[in-house]
Amino acid sequence: MTAQKYGQPLQQIPHDLINLGDYERLATQFIDHPTYEHIAGGAGDDITLKRNAFALDQLCLRSRVLRDFSSASTAISLLGTDLAHPLLLGPVAYQQLVHPQGELGTAAGAAAMDALLVVSTLSSVVMEHIAVATNGPKWFQLYMQPRREQTLSLVRRAERAGYGALMVTVDVPINGLRNRARRAGFQMPENVVAANLVGRESTPRVLADGQSAVFDGLMADAPVWTDLAWLIGETKLPVMVKGVMDAGDARRSISLGAAGIVVSNHGGRSLDGLPASIEVLPEVRAAVGDEVPVLLDGGIRRGGDVFKAIALGANAVLIGRPQLYALAVAGALGVAHMLRLLREELEVTMALAGCPTIGEIGPHCLWSG
Repeated sequence: MTAQKYGQPLQQIPHDLINLGDYERLATQFIDHPTYEHIAGGAGDDITLKRNAFALDQLCLRSRVLRDFSSASTAISLLGTDLAHPLLLGPVAYQQLVHPQGELGTAAGAAAMDALLVVSTLSSVVMEHIAVATNGPKWFQLYMQPRREQTLSLVRRAERAGYGALMVTVDVPINGLRNRARRAGFQMPENVVAANLVGRESTPRVLADGQSAVFDGLMADAPVWTDLAWLIGETKLPVMVKGVMDAGDARRSISLGAAGIVVSNHGGRSLDGLPASIEVLPEVRAAVGDEVPVLLDGGIRRGGDVFKAIALGANAVLIGRPQLYALAVAGALGVAHMLRLLREELEVTMALAGCPTIGEIGPHCLWSG
């Protein structure tokens, strides 16, 4: 493993960088190939990764005309926080892989566009530094640790640092089979670490002959429903449960006291062969009712995708990989510009679909012919 090398970020946005696809295309000039494959790839054959985008593309919008836009707005309220728009930056690990500022650059870009930032347990900058870097709203994404005292330590740090909610990820007790990253020879550089976990003691499980590294090793310490219930009971922060792709799991999470659900297949990076997040969203919304916050994560690349997610029941969406592409290309400026592009696309979609506010977007805005 060697120290990470970075391409020199742009100091201004070129005139032909006009959508998130342009950022992904340009990012290959700023990110080394193995790292790019680690970021861009999904699990297995990328079936679920591709399905996320394909399923969104198959949804058609319904255009409605002559609506009054004199009081139009993209504003929403989420867990008691008023937000200017429904575009959230989702938790993405190890952001110093693409830029020396890492999560601090992303936080600056999010604040410039009034976007809520969800900080990963595996951030390459400690959560306390990210928390005070800007005044923008922030939540903390939590991976439950092998021992409860380790998990509780992270929760207390997030509480003290002023994070407004926890987002506990439950769908990757082990990593998926990320073939593209392995083929490219990706290894984590020595200077990029999980800063929040530095100094954490770990006791590796010793396996006897014939035991499985997955079932008898990694999965033996994986969290279960009682751990989620314990976590919710240990904090006054609202807890969003991320990685739910089943209506029954959504109902059970809410019954245990979860504040909301994130419908997510981990960007196609966990179990290959899952449906697209957008395909599961309607049944999760139906399962938890109208009042529970539900977020959509997976495949959002256009403002029209945001509109479609809201039409099918999402309160807001999470943006994942595009924040890394934008950060690599132009640092904090790139992240802010990427968000501005998405918001402008959302506003154009709302205008042409005849929906002056987020609250007026619903299933009737999609064509079902």
